Amino acid sequence: MRRYQLVVLVLLGVMAFLLVNPVAADDGSESEGEKVSFHHTYDHALEKKVLPDPVPRFVYDSGLDFEYPENVRGIYVTGHSAGGDRFDELVSLVNDTPLNSMVIDVKDDHGKVTYEMNEDHVAHDVSETYIKDPRAMLERLEKEEIYPIARVVVFKDTALAEKRPEWSFKEGGDVWKNGRNEAFVNPFVKDVWDYNIEVAKDAAELGFQEIQFDYVRFPEGFEHRDEELNYSRGDYDDASLDNVRERVTAVNEFVEYAYEELEAYDIDVSVDIFGYTATIGDAPGIGQNFLGISENVDVISSMIYPSHWTPYFGISEPDREPYNLVNKYAKSENELLGELDDAPTSRPWLQDFTASWLYSSGNTFKYGADEVTAQIEALYENGIYEYLLWNANNNYTEGTNFDPK
Repeated sequence: MRRYQLVVLVLLGVMAFLLVNPVAADDGSESEGEKVSFHHTYDHALEKKVLPDPVPRFVYDSGLDFEYPENVRGIYVTGHSAGGDRFDELVSLVNDTPLNSMVIDVKDDHGKVTYEMNEDHVAHDVSETYIKDPRAMLERLEKEEIYPIARVVVFKDTALAEKRPEWSFKEGGDVWKNGRNEAFVNPFVKDVWDYNIEVAKDAAELGFQEIQFDYVRFPEGFEHRDEELNYSRGDYDDASLDNVRERVTAVNEFVEYAYEELEAYDIDVSVDIFGYTATIGDAPGIGQNFLGISENVDVISSMIYPSHWTPYFGISEPDREPYNLVNKYAKSENELLGELDDAPTSRPWLQDFTASWLYSSGNTFKYGADEVTAQIEALYENGIYEYLLWNANNNYTEGTNFDPK
């Protein structure tokens, strides 16, 4: 309902302006009796440069008031944690340390929305009650001065893939799933874009100050199965582009579209991206291009967990060298972002977990306060002062120096 009120205000405002400043259509542009669309009239007014400068901007007001921190230092929070007893513990962690922000699941890795949507919402049937009263949660964060970021997982979405198989990838007539039994929806399908943006708009109306889109990509290794799976290429079935550029173009254009659609909410838009994309051009399978995405977001969050790198930057075992890995990555990213006239804020994801799966001989390299602090220090030494900590179970390491200035 609040969104409809916003639309009505926008329409009334523009109509009032046009009554005061009538715009004549170009000769021959509309036949007699033909209706002139709102978009045509508005665009034509812009072309004639008769609108005031600046154009009045209608911004949705959630009724909550958060200040963007001097530098965001945040933690990941699942819907279960946000709606359960763990939330008090996590709020205390943020309040008792230099941390100041939370990235909270709104649409999770399975495609579930973590609070109940209105019955007329496109995602109502996949909404849960992990967070029973999301508005009350945000009001508490406002009181505690904790900056709230809504995580929206986009193209990794088993729930939507099973509900709308035609929006997914098929193999042998069934929805294709990866080795972890996860399904993806198809970034070429613009209905999928709108579905996720409607979820993001609802989060913005609740009072989240930033939408963080995750899994803005095709499945890993897609370049090895792109000709085997059955799926629509939609508007991107362009003979002038190879498969890689088709995927990159679709991902870039989704981000651009999402940014434009959320502009009226006066919130920031961020995207999570694989760290290695800052060291190459196009990621061939997943369709991510670091600069292409960075051009259309306020914040870029590279996932640079040392455990997720194979030998790289001359480091044979990156998981054992968190400082060196992050230091070398930060230098590479800084150089790349320096190519943009209006670069987004860099806010990488850092590792606050032990990657036991990497070690089979019992010689596991354990992450504690020193290893987490080392990553933060490496960012700071390269002039990057924002970061997010990832622990899937939301168990964050005590004794970490969260602000090693």
